[in-house]
Amino acid sequence: MANRRCLRTLTLTLTRHDSAVFSSTPFLQPPPSSSPLKTVNHHHHLHTLPLPSKPSHILRIPQPTWPPHPRHFSSHSGDDEDEEEDDDEEMGESSDSEKVSASNRVYSAEDKEREAAAIGYKVVGPLHPSDRVFKPYEPVFAVVQIGSHQFKVSNGDCIYTERLKFCEVNDKLILNRVLLIGSSSQTIVGRPTLPDVAVHAVVEEHALDAKVIIFKKKRRKNYRRTKGHRQELTRLRITDIQGIEKPEVPEVGKSEKAALKKPQKVAVAA
Repeated sequence: MANRRCLRTLTLTLTRHDSAVFSSTPFLQPPPSSSPLKTVNHHHHLHTLPLPSKPSHILRIPQPTWPPHPRHFSSHSGDDEDEEEDDDEEMGESSDSEKVSASNRVYSAEDKEREAAAIGYKVVGPLHPSDRVFKPYEPVFAVVQIGSHQFKVSNGDCIYTERLKFCEVNDKLILNRVLLIGSSSQTIVGRPTLPDVAVHAVVEEHALDAKVIIFKKKRRKNYRRTKGHRQELTRLRITDIQGIEKPEVPEVGKSEKAALKKPQKVAVAA
């Protein structure tokens, strides 16, 4: 319907323009009588016809001027889909290029230490076989912040965080962004952190989380996209919490059971 309306409007415009041009231009005058005549014999009858003479001026019809920008009279859903696919491909290529550039970047020792401190940890060094870092349970807890996540940890706990850079498996870490620490006798709250408190941990594994499916759909557009994502994680084992007085754990001995004597039955003679 839109195409018919546009063609009709264009035809009316050209017709009016042509009529205006013809009305403003004088018609060609017939040739003078002195021009030579051409004799034609049809059925033995002689007819004299004037020969056409060259017009004094040539009538030129100006070409219609089209709009400077193309006008689309109808929309096609395929164009939108192609544009969306191109946008998705460009986003994917940009993210891949950013990952490649980040992986190829060379960090100095100061840059590594600065970025690790911004996340909330410090790399001490690799764990040696002679190190005795794992201790029995102690009734002390702490709330630490790693990146944008907070964890309540105790001695011997295992936590999963986002992938930590600049550390490998069996590296010793110090989690220095401690927000709160407490025991059975006292609790210390930081404002916002506690500078004299540190939580020691060991990197156990770099792993991948379970796959998450991302599905996108736009109805009536034939648009469906399915993607999967597995988040990179780092597993940490908490080994020690320092900066608070730790209460002594009483040794639990074996409970003594009172010996219960069974009453002896005495036979009574009748």
